[in-house]
Amino acid sequence: MHTIDLSYVGHGYHEELVAYVADQEGYYEDEGVHVAIRDGVGWKTERVRHGATIGLGRALLSRLTDGIGWKMLSVNTHRPLFWFLGNADVTSMADLRGRRLAVHGGHTAPGCFARIVMRKYGMDPDRDVECVTRVPGDYQMDLRRLRDGSIDAAYVGSTLSPEQVADEEGFHLLAWVGDHFQIPTVGVAVDPTHIPLESPALQALVRANERALRTIAEQPGLAVDYLASFLQRLTRDEVQQHYERYVAPYFTPDGQVDLNIAQQAIDAVAAELGVAPQAADAIYQPQRP
Repeated sequence: MHTIDLSYVGHGYHEELVAYVADQEGYYEDEGVHVAIRDGVGWKTERVRHGATIGLGRALLSRLTDGIGWKMLSVNTHRPLFWFLGNADVTSMADLRGRRLAVHGGHTAPGCFARIVMRKYGMDPDRDVECVTRVPGDYQMDLRRLRDGSIDAAYVGSTLSPEQVADEEGFHLLAWVGDHFQIPTVGVAVDPTHIPLESPALQALVRANERALRTIAEQPGLAVDYLASFLQRLTRDEVQQHYERYVAPYFTPDGQVDLNIAQQAIDAVAAELGVAPQAADAIYQPQRP
């Protein structure tokens, strides 16, 4: 049996769902590959690049800024699963001006995406908003700080459902990043200097993950069961609604990339980082028949 490490570099179902389905449904075993799913959230890039990684956004930023030749072989979604959440007094993105926003650092993929979206709303993230940079976990501390007033808004990921949190806490869902900025963000990426693209283990991993993507698209009841294991504060009906809003329409059923979206995203990220863009077809595996 072949073996390969696969790291996730962010918490939440946006990173973990597809690999979790592939593992639990036995798809890796069917492909004859043992996949060690590793928590790489706190890893330096040098360690991440020794295995396959789910974090396409982080890999892209690393390629643009560090020159590492990451190659993206499969894409789960082009819609980043991050949200702007405001407290009781912040009811719209316009209300963020002059406010304290807890957000990922601008050198990280989620933080870069946040800055791009803020600019689309006409805000300069360095002047118009007081960005309180923090290392994200499951965002529970953000909720606590929203309650006690030490921050006014938070940029949160898929460890929680923003609609449910807003309803329970009297907060406001300000914006979903996926409505304003598209980029291939999760899937399978490797550094070919460590894992050759023709590696049997890598190809088996990709096939199993793409089978999991088909399962998520074609078996919604099963997909909701798995999603519920990540969103345990939600009722079954709320998980179903979350699946129908954010997963079913936007997770690819085949893992293929839209190179036009990818190129626009690369150009936007490069401009935000102040580096030279690169060609999408040099980074992402071309569409397969």
